[in-house]
Amino acid sequence: MIGDELSLLVREFGEGAPENELVRMLASLVSASHEFVGIADLEGNVLFVNDAGRRLVGLRDLRAVLSTQIIDYFAADDQPRVLQEVLPAVRQSGFWSGELKFRNFATGALVPVLYNIYPVRDASGAIVAYGTVTHDLTETRLADQQIRSLALIVESSDDAIVSKSLDGIIMSWNQGAQRIFGYTPEEAIGRSITIVIPHDRQNEEIEILNRIRRGERIEHFETVRQRKDGSLIVVSLTVSPVKNADGRIIGASKIARDITEQKRSREQITTLAREAEHRSKNLLASVLAIVNLSNADTLAGLKRAIEGRIQALANVHSIFVATRWVGAELSAIATQELAPFAAAEQKRIGIDGPPTLLDPTTAQSVAVTLHELATNAVKYGSLSNSDGRVDLTWQHGSDGQLLLRWTETGGPPARKPTRKGFGSRVIEQMIGQLPGKAQFDWRPEGLVCEISFRA
Repeated sequence: MIGDELSLLVREFGEGAPENELVRMLASLVSASHEFVGIADLEGNVLFVNDAGRRLVGLRDLRAVLSTQIIDYFAADDQPRVLQEVLPAVRQSGFWSGELKFRNFATGALVPVLYNIYPVRDASGAIVAYGTVTHDLTETRLADQQIRSLALIVESSDDAIVSKSLDGIIMSWNQGAQRIFGYTPEEAIGRSITIVIPHDRQNEEIEILNRIRRGERIEHFETVRQRKDGSLIVVSLTVSPVKNADGRIIGASKIARDITEQKRSREQITTLAREAEHRSKNLLASVLAIVNLSNADTLAGLKRAIEGRIQALANVHSIFVATRWVGAELSAIATQELAPFAAAEQKRIGIDGPPTLLDPTTAQSVAVTLHELATNAVKYGSLSNSDGRVDLTWQHGSDGQLLLRWTETGGPPARKPTRKGFGSRVIEQMIGQLPGKAQFDWRPEGLVCEISFRA
């Protein structure tokens, strides 16, 4: 192939041209080049294109080149520019360089190229041909596009993406870093990365840089960093070594993700899980106490007693949901438990007391207690006839105790039972676990129950 190309060169520039070693070396250089190298005469007829050039434009062999003109190599929209700008510029100034598009003869595909064209002169200095050296920009364009895409991804990322030297000096700082840490790129670049590290965590940076120098990658390292305004945030760091073309580590890239909210959420979930476990145990303990203390003459009566007490727990739990388990207002518990007996036209129920928020454990015990008092009043007390009335009042004592008073009037005379009933036992059990006390006064005009506990 080298011999064919050399023969063609000798034929085009004179049969008497010496085929010395220099000419052979030049021919070898042209043939081995990975760039498009071509020659055309002054009329634009192409005389020569090397192997790399023919591959670039899809020509089969050197003889196919001889039937082409220089203008044929360009995309249609570039051809006027070649004729009106490029060739005249070469004649006038002796050189032209710029970006154009070649056309592949085989496929018609367009190839971006950096086109260099200059005149070839004879011994007298007269221009006898045009020489071209053309570089394929396809890979360069792809690389540039990839770099632009990566730069866009980095710049638009919500995470902080930072590069730094092995001395910890910030070299790049994206918009995510500005949003998270508060420093603009102008304020951060050129300064030490320690501007975002709390004083008590400065040793972390020393250890990170030591590991980077050893070629290690640090992934998902959870730590605390400091914003420009001094506030602290929890971040997850990924740090990787940055190497040059020779493979030598010259710096580090760091991705920092603000996980303050996620950390807080995880802690809240853990706290809620523990709280749910605690409340579940309290609830189950209350249910167990209710079952153990319940009794009746018949199985159906026992079932009704247990159902009623568990329903009282369910009722108060619906109030907890509304307050996100903070607790329940005493007035809401009382209204809910006594609602079946508080028809407006009858005016049989009175509820009065200052706003009092009970924690869930206390609220459960009070709900079951009020249920027992109301059930007893329906069976034996003031709610067993149409004229009876119940008044529920409460007030806060000076010693921090809450004093709850249940008063029945208008019903049959209250008589102290000869033995402690199961309802009394349930009340004493519920109030006792707060801890608190329940006292019963069986008066002729009706039962009075006074309950005290710390609220």
